Amino acid sequence: MSAGELAGLIVAVAWAVLVLFLSYVLLKLGGALKELTRVVGEVGDSTVPVLTEVTATVATTNVTLASVEQITDNVSSITRNAKALTAIATVGMGNPLIKAVSFTYGVRRAMGTKKQREVQKRVRDEMRREAHRKRRGKRRSAKAAGKARRTASK
Repeated sequence: MSAGELAGLIVAVAWAVLVLFLSYVLLKLGGALKELTRVVGEVGDSTVPVLTEVTATVATTNVTLASVEQITDNVSSITRNAKALTAIATVGMGNPLIKAVSFTYGVRRAMGTKKQREVQKRVRDEMRREAHRKRRGKRRSAKAAGKARRTASK
């Protein structure tokens, strides 16, 4: 075997090994593609029911939102009516009620002032009586002491 034949044989073996390696890689790549195809198919199969459920949920939510919008409109109408009723009640009852409360306050204050004056007068009268009693008691004591001195000196 000459050197050229030996070189040709080494190149042929290297090409055979390369072809075998590439065949192995292609087989593995084919298996991965087959698995990927299966997963994509499963995702597609499970996505359709999920999309159907999402569509049904969105439709139900839209119906509920329409109902909530109607309720909100009703509440808004009730609020406007209550505001108008409050304004009417304020105008209709506010002025007479304010006058009645003011009158009651004035009467109560006047009665309180009268009672206070009566109490003050009673207190003054009682203090005068007490002072008068004390003066009379001192005079009687002084008179009795004077009698006692005169009787003792005789």
